[in-house]
Amino acid sequence: MSRRTPWVYAGIVAAWLLLVVWQAVEHQRVCAQARAALINRAKDISSTVGLVMRSQRRFGGIISRERLESALTALINPDELNAVALLNATGEVVAAAGEPIDLDVKGLPTGAHWDKNHVTLLNLVDLGTNVTAVASQTESSHPTLVIPRSELYNPFGTNRPGTNRFPQFPRERDPNRQPEARDPGGPPQQPPDGAAVGFPPEPPRDLAGPRGSQREGSGRPNRSPFGRPFWMSEQEFQALIRKQGVHSFVMMLSTAPVRAAASHDLWLRALITALGTVAAMSFGLAWRGLLRSSELEVRLARAAELNARLKEMNLAAAGLAHETKNPLNIIRGMAQVISKLDQIPEEVRQKTRQIIEETDRVTSQLNDFINYSRPREVHRKIVDLNAVVAEVARALTHDLEEKSVQLVVQQDLPRIEADEALLRQALFNLFLNAIQAVPIQGQIQVAAQRTGPAEAALEIRDNGPGVPPEHRTEIFKPYFTTHETGTGLGLAVVQQIVFAHGWDIECLPNQPRGAVFRISHLRLAAAA
Repeated sequence: MSRRTPWVYAGIVAAWLLLVVWQAVEHQRVCAQARAALINRAKDISSTVGLVMRSQRRFGGIISRERLESALTALINPDELNAVALLNATGEVVAAAGEPIDLDVKGLPTGAHWDKNHVTLLNLVDLGTNVTAVASQTESSHPTLVIPRSELYNPFGTNRPGTNRFPQFPRERDPNRQPEARDPGGPPQQPPDGAAVGFPPEPPRDLAGPRGSQREGSGRPNRSPFGRPFWMSEQEFQALIRKQGVHSFVMMLSTAPVRAAASHDLWLRALITALGTVAAMSFGLAWRGLLRSSELEVRLARAAELNARLKEMNLAAAGLAHETKNPLNIIRGMAQVISKLDQIPEEVRQKTRQIIEETDRVTSQLNDFINYSRPREVHRKIVDLNAVVAEVARALTHDLEEKSVQLVVQQDLPRIEADEALLRQALFNLFLNAIQAVPIQGQIQVAAQRTGPAEAALEIRDNGPGVPPEHRTEIFKPYFTTHETGTGLGLAVVQQIVFAHGWDIECLPNQPRGAVFRISHLRLAAAA
């Protein structure tokens, strides 16, 4: 399971990154939809403006600027439409409503131009609506002309150099108003019958066709009521179109709906991303907890196995102690008595000493069996590893000097929480095993290193022949030994003490030769 941990964490990170990218792409899509909705709203407004212009066209395609701007002002909404302007062919404003548009439209391409608070739409042909075309969907073939009211309402017939060339009439008729005389002594001049109020009189019916066309059966040309005014020349009419004709259309809308939609969606995506992050972290922590629980299960299984083995060893040790210890003491005592007799030859005396040595050796083995089968009760306290290692080294001074073994101990070994007596016994067995393994003038190293914020590992290294890979797990089992004079219980006792503390021990190869016994998961003492 621990081998799969990097892949699991990589999968969690990949899933989290995929979620973040997905939310970013979705946010961009929502922003694009909000912009498209605003553009569609602009199309609706532009269609409305076109219908307004079409409904207000009069003779010659003329619209009063004041009436048109009044209609445009009714469309202004601070939360939606901020400004609207109609431009002539040179980019000059012929009619406008709302806020001033600071955009220099003369050199700007048509389409939508976005900034932080507004979007400016120029000539809505690119947006699917042509205001000028909508306004021109009549019999006229020229753009709509926007004329100020001051130029529309001049006295009739003032077609003189320096005056407006449009024959116009008063804005409204008042029946109680006395007509003003055009010149003293003469009757006031009235507009012709049938003339629209405020607009030029309708031309005769025989001029109702397009300019230059002939009515069927008649030799006179027909004029359209929406064609060029009959009182203007073609040059004057074209000049008026360039100056007052509606050529393009500018609209400035607020981007508040887009920003509101983007902000709402951003908070939503951020919430989803935060929940995904919490879920990813929770899954990672759950996997970590699963690993720790699996490790605890392994340790519990080891402890259960060791407990069963201890029960068996307790029975064996009790039976061995009962059957052999007392007879061995009797044999040793009788050998001592015989060795003290004066009349026995020296050869017999030497044999008795050998009997005593052998009984002591068997008694020692019996004591090891009993020691191994005894349950370990750990009494933890703060232990200085430097002091414990020095004490064990002093106890093994004779063995170290006998083989001229060099013991190199790290000076800054940490302080840990352990049972000092059990730790001393475990280190004694490990040092003795290393001394037996190294050659004459060999070397043993003792070092420690941190493996976590509150954990450390202790290593005992030697430059002996090492342990074959197939024996690295077997050497901790009882009765397994590679030494001729060994009992096979030294490393088994070490493992028993290590497991009783909740630690772990393993045998590793040393470089370039030898073996390393590593005790891990040592709990560091808290700093005072």
